[in-house]
Amino acid sequence: MGRRRERGWAPDPNPLEVPAVDGHTHLDSIHHVLGPEDPHPTVRETIDRAVGVGVTRMVQIGCDLEAARTTVRLVEEHPELLGGVAIHPNEAPLHAGIREVAPDGLEPAPLPRHDVSLDDALAEIASLARHPRVRTVGETGLDFFRGGERAREVQRESFRAHLALARETGLPVQIHDRDAHADVLDVLARDGAPDAVVFHCFSGDAAMASFCASQGWYLSFAGPVTYKANEGLRAALRVTPPGRLLVETDAPYLTPVPARGRPNAPYLLPHTVRFVAETLGRTEAEVAALTSANAERLYGPW
Repeated sequence: MGRRRERGWAPDPNPLEVPAVDGHTHLDSIHHVLGPEDPHPTVRETIDRAVGVGVTRMVQIGCDLEAARTTVRLVEEHPELLGGVAIHPNEAPLHAGIREVAPDGLEPAPLPRHDVSLDDALAEIASLARHPRVRTVGETGLDFFRGGERAREVQRESFRAHLALARETGLPVQIHDRDAHADVLDVLARDGAPDAVVFHCFSGDAAMASFCASQGWYLSFAGPVTYKANEGLRAALRVTPPGRLLVETDAPYLTPVPARGRPNAPYLLPHTVRFVAETLGRTEAEVAALTSANAERLYGPW
């Protein structure tokens, strides 16, 4: 009984005193992490639950072809949402026909959408990125957690194409960086960063955070900053300038403490906001207000 309750939806946190922005979420993917006995809310219900606890605006990210198309539809239907579109670094090799077994022994599972070539997939993303309610290119970047060198080369190619798109459109880029800090920074240095760069779900240390801040880049913190083992991530948070700080859920993944282990959704962002506030010695109202102002400066009005 208790184990089933832990896997279900967590209760609502107390509402925030000041509205906050969830800077990165995947509302179309929440059903992927739900069990058959869990309630499966609609996107509208998920948004309403978030609004009820003070998370009044969200950036919906679509990072495969199907999700990018869905994102454009969702931002048209729901005024609380702005959008981001991209080909995720783990998607890019599949579009390029690379099916190599990863070092962890897991073999990627291609889907019908991967029958589209990487060039054609990137061309469609470039078209979708010009929708007026799509305000960021992302998430793009590098993910070296699994995949061999052939896959990594394709990831670099895709990342560079997304950076070029962001520079061309003037949109911010949201970067996915997993086990690839040095390589991500190298590509940014070689190709030239867009005017605005966001490290979504920042995972670097304090030295990297300081370097990113020196470049004027934004760092977005998600549930992992609340995990007991991640003191290095909290050190990075402490050196992040207030004007470059963002918060996010990355729902349905990376659920914050005290709801870790349960499905994530934007209504749980207050836990992260309050943890960030406590870590920085600020009030939750200050953190909600400054991260919301930073998000609006980046993405424009909702």
